[in-house]
Amino acid sequence: MIVKNDKKEEILTQFEDVEPIRLKNITSDLMYEKSILKYKQNNKYGIIDFSGKKLTRPIYDEIDSLPYKEGELIVKQNEKYGILNMNGNILVDIDYDEINVDGYYTDENNYKYAGYIVSNKTEEGYRYGYINSYGETILKVEYNELSRINDIENKDSVYLICAKNGQFGVIKDGKNLLNNEYQSIRYDENNSVLVVEKTKKYGIANLDGKLIVPVEYSQIDITGIYIYAQNTQGTTVYNTDGTQANVETNISILNTDNDKYRIRINNENGTKYGIIGKDGKKIVDEKYNYIEYLYNNYFIVSDENSKLGVIDDKDNVKIEIKYDALQKVQDTEIIQTTLVEENKIELYDNQMNNVCSMEKATVLVKDKYVKMYNEKEIKYFNKTGKELKNTEVFENNKLFSIKDENNNWGFVDRGGNIIVDYQYEKVTEFNEYGFAAVKKEGKWGAINEQGEEVVKPSYQLNEEIEPIFLGKYYKVTYAFGEFYFTDENK
Repeated sequence: MIVKNDKKEEILTQFEDVEPIRLKNITSDLMYEKSILKYKQNNKYGIIDFSGKKLTRPIYDEIDSLPYKEGELIVKQNEKYGILNMNGNILVDIDYDEINVDGYYTDENNYKYAGYIVSNKTEEGYRYGYINSYGETILKVEYNELSRINDIENKDSVYLICAKNGQFGVIKDGKNLLNNEYQSIRYDENNSVLVVEKTKKYGIANLDGKLIVPVEYSQIDITGIYIYAQNTQGTTVYNTDGTQANVETNISILNTDNDKYRIRINNENGTKYGIIGKDGKKIVDEKYNYIEYLYNNYFIVSDENSKLGVIDDKDNVKIEIKYDALQKVQDTEIIQTTLVEENKIELYDNQMNNVCSMEKATVLVKDKYVKMYNEKEIKYFNKTGKELKNTEVFENNKLFSIKDENNNWGFVDRGGNIIVDYQYEKVTEFNEYGFAAVKKEGKWGAINEQGEEVVKPSYQLNEEIEPIFLGKYYKVTYAFGEFYFTDENK
């Protein structure tokens, strides 16, 4: 590969070959590592920074990015794998036949505190061990199976389910929590307990390794806040601390994100849902086919016809129970409903007022606003459902789209003066690069911030509903998030 500087001069010519390192399965929008390259000398690889400074000698057979862990590299040397950081320092010794990231993820830190499941092949098959995110060996490579309980969000405490000779146990931070004496172990994330099996009998252990429900039941089900343990004598209901619960076996209680409310499910004569308070007192009768807590004092409910709506905690209907689909728009307090037969989407604000109804619509969530649009109209809302003008949404833009009574589009300035006449069948607002897409006779082009056509509508873009232009080039995005700009006319 040829590398040039900002003066278009070829650099790094002292190496046989220089390549960027493509990132894999990370949350960043970057396609490649942003500070290093790999180079080749004498059929071996090393890494350099962009100035050409060697960060490692060329001693590796392979160098690649480590999936999920930006800033870390997996290297191969003498048929073994290890992990390097961006400075070329070894994080995981080059001693293993395989290395995989354990999958631990948090919204705040992404995969930063994920550890490494390492393995070597033996005559009896693969054996597994574990190295934490700090590079410390927690378990030697001696287990038949190994996985981390990723639903326990504690970066400093690693819970591992490990198997030896078909017997499972749990290890916390390198110390035995449950011995390897179980045929299976399953973690219940809603109640933070472990369901264990031994000789086809089941019990419950807590995260301190204590058995709180004896391993003597033929079946254990956990629904909501209760454990239902069955044997030949019937069903015993336990609280999740292991004490017996004073509740009928046909009743299930689900916690909600609001401590004031719980969902009560009665399975006696068909499954019916109601709402109770934290004190157990009835708030809404068990008459709905489904109830899900929404936010504030609102709940999504479903009737016997599987239609959806919203009620409050006094059983007042706030959104009519008639919709085929209903959901909270991600990262907002807006409710989106769908009527399939009418091909219509409706939006409700955080007070459950209908703020928009649109056929064949698409809803798009951005950082600071929500956009709802179809072929004929575009509407913007803040995250609580208040409608916004495009001048409020794109406060740094100079021109703004506007539609006339004949559904033709043009552009005005902030004072409402027409700068681009009503001549287009569809347009976009100006993007971060200073261009707006315009459509005429089914083809797309672009204008600049002065209202001048920099690309006459000539692109036939069947896959691009609203293309993003950078001058004469438009943006194409792969399914996995990578993108490029092209002037190829489809």
